[in-house]
Formats: sequence, structure tokens, C-alpha cells
Amino acid sequence: MIRLNLTQRIWFSFISILLMVALLIGIIYPISLKSTLTEETYRIIEQEQTRFANPSGEYIAPPQSELDFIERREAERSVFHFFLMNQFGTIEGDPVPSEVLREMGDRAQNQMTRRGRYELTYNEATLFYVVYKVYTTGGEMYHISYMWDTYRDQMVNRLWGRLSYIMLFASLMSLVPAFWLKHYLKSPLTSLGNHFEQIAERNWKEPFHWEGDEDFEKLSNQFEEMRQNLIKYDSAQKTFIQHASHELKTPIMVVKSYAQSVKDGIMPKDNMEKTMDVIIEESNRMEKRVKNMLYYTKLDSLKEAPMEMSEFPFGSIAYHVEERFRLARDGVSISVQGDQTMLYADKEQMRVLMENLVENALRYAVDEIEMRAEDIDDNYIHIEVKNNGEKIPEDELDHLFTPFRKGNKGQFGLGLAIVKRICELHGGYPKVRNEEDGVVFIMVIPKKNDGSGSQSQI
Repeated sequence: MIRLNLTQRIWFSFISILLMVALLIGIIYPISLKSTLTEETYRIIEQEQTRFANPSGEYIAPPQSELDFIERREAERSVFHFFLMNQFGTIEGDPVPSEVLREMGDRAQNQMTRRGRYELTYNEATLFYVVYKVYTTGGEMYHISYMWDTYRDQMVNRLWGRLSYIMLFASLMSLVPAFWLKHYLKSPLTSLGNHFEQIAERNWKEPFHWEGDEDFEKLSNQFEEMRQNLIKYDSAQKTFIQHASHELKTPIMVVKSYAQSVKDGIMPKDNMEKTMDVIIEESNRMEKRVKNMLYYTKLDSLKEAPMEMSEFPFGSIAYHVEERFRLARDGVSISVQGDQTMLYADKEQMRVLMENLVENALRYAVDEIEMRAEDIDDNYIHIEVKNNGEKIPEDELDHLFTPFRKGNKGQFGLGLAIVKRICELHGGYPKVRNEEDGVVFIMVIPKKNDGSGSQSQI
């Protein structure tokens, strides 16, 4: 298959259009033209026949232009007349060959109307003739006027010549819009292609905006939006790697140093058991960080994959979370409200969401954590996790769900970022606010959704 570039496609399209128009004209025009000129030939014959019979008649149409006058003069010289009477016994006017006279006479004799149109072929040429029946005292007489197809063919050739000039002129004039269209399409596409090449080389610093055409301007805006998203994604990816490295570096360093000390016969702690406890604790911390990072990246792939949506009561996950964290901190009570509120979501993801919210609340709560679910309206449900700890600084509220964001207790992590991603995958969004007696995290979840991640705010 031949591959064409944009310029070749434009020229190919214009040439194809011209050839198609020429083909249609070449097929349809001759048929239509000959039919029209044949009708015109008969009209001229009838008009000349009438003029011949009554030269001074007022009903003869006068010429409308010089061209009409010249064509009429040529027609008058081309139309011939003769009269046939007494059952072909007498003929007056221009002489005709006997076989032509015989056919004309037969047609005239069988003619039922006053005037009739006929044609015949003689010596590979077409002869058009009109028979007009005249009633005289001596009987019927036939006024026969005829014209050869020479006039029609001359007119066809003349019109074809004019049409050829028009087609040639139109073809030449079509080059102007062709050049304009090529420039109109190629300039923005070439510029866009250059920017795509830069992006392919991971160079997306140069902005792209095209002004002029509404469609290309829309395309440039979409490209610019893509470029901005790539910059954000690249920055987020670098930040993610930096923070992930930082999160893993400390426990790895601790484990390595403690293991080396044990190998050298030195106990960093009082005894071997306490030393091993530190290694296990750091290993668990490192394992948790790795699991969170894997789960966070896994959530990205769920955008394209359907989630396991089901309907279940809020209490089926809330009590499970409460039981798991009940003894995590002495003196902190965890309560559940709205346990019969029905949710339509991916149950496993909602369990992870609640675990991360409660784990985050445990770091700041004084002595109370509350999990609550309630219907807000016909479309949305609020899932809340409240703790009675200290308030969050106002300038931090908008950044709490950013990956690896450092909290007011110096904690880095992905917990709240995972919460936000799960919430968005369900078509909802998270928010947080300070209250008089603590901080509440609110997850706004649609009552019914297809897990497509469409998001709107109320």
C-alpha cells in the first residue's frame, strides 16, 4: 500500500475531484447536450417552417442577441423545404433522393396529428425533419422541412470547446486553494509534530499554542494540557522516587548497621533479643512502606480495569477495622456510627481506605476516634473518621492527600494519598476540616456508580 504524506494527499484529493468532475461531465454532458440540441434543432425547423409559410408573421420570435442573430442566419441556410401533394405525385421545393422521399412520404401519410417530428439516417448522417399537414381544396398537402445534424454537431463542438476552456481555467484556479489548503494544514501540523518530537525526547519545557483557526486552537489547547500533565507526572514521579528512597534508606541503614554489629560481636542494645527486635521492627516498617508503594501504583492500573462492586453495610468493614486497631494504643477508644448505612463499592478497597484513615487518626487522637457513615441526599454518602487530637494548620489542609507529605509529627507516607485515590476511583472525593473538638476526614462517595472514576463535587 502506497503511503502518502499530507501534501501528496491534498494534491491527490484535488486531482481526484477534478477527474471525477471531468468524468461526470464527459458522460452526462454529451447525453444531455445532444438531447437539448436535438430539441433545439426541431424547434428551429418548426420556426423556419412557419417563417417560410408566412414570412411576415408577427409571431416569429425576433433574435435576442447578435449571437442569436448569427445562429438564426446559419439555421435559415441549413433548413430546407419542399411540398408533397397528390399522393406523392407532385413535389415542389428542394429535390431529395427517392429513398428519402419514400420514407418521408410514408411517415407523412401515416401521420395522425397536424405536425410531426421525425429523423432518418442517410449516408451515415442524421436528417431531422418536420411534417406539417396542410388542407387545400385539392386535397391534403404536406409541408416538409428538414435539417442535417451538421448544425447540432457544430453547436456541440462549439460548446465543448467553450467547456474545455472553462475546465482548463477552473483547473488552474483550483491550484490556488490547493496551495492555500496545503499551507493552512501543514503549518500547524508541522509545528505540532515538532513539539511531539520534543516530548518523545522528554523535553516538554516549550509551550505550544496556535491562534487563528478554532479547531487548531482547540487541538493546541489539548496538547498544552497534555504537556502540563506530563510535567506534573514527571515531577510527581521524581518526587515519588526520592521520597520512596528516603523512606527505605533509613530502615535499610539501621538493619545493615545492627546486622554488622552482631556479626562483629557488638550488641547495640542490652542483649541479643532487644537487638533483634530493632531489626525486626525496622524490617516491618520497610515491608509496610513497600506494600503501600505497591498498592499505590496498583491503584493506577485500576482506572482501566473494572472494580468488584457490591452492596454491603458500612458496619461490615467498620467493625473489622475497629477490632484490628482496638489495642493499637492504650487509652484510645474507637466507636462506629451508622453501621447499617448501605454502601455500593469495592469492599476490599473500602476496607483499605478505612484502615488508612484510622491508622492516621491513631497518631493524633487524644483518647477517641469515631467512624461514621450517613446518607447526605439521594446521590451521596459521607464516610467520616474523626479524632479529638490537635487541629491541623490551615496551610496544610490542601496538601494532606499529597504522596509522602510530611505531617505535623514528622511522618512521611502514602496512607492518605491511597485514601484519595480509592475515593476518586469510586467517583467521589475526600476532604478534611477542623472542628472545635478535633479533626474530621470526610469521604464523599456516590450511592451508585459503575466504578469508572467519574468525579463531581457537591
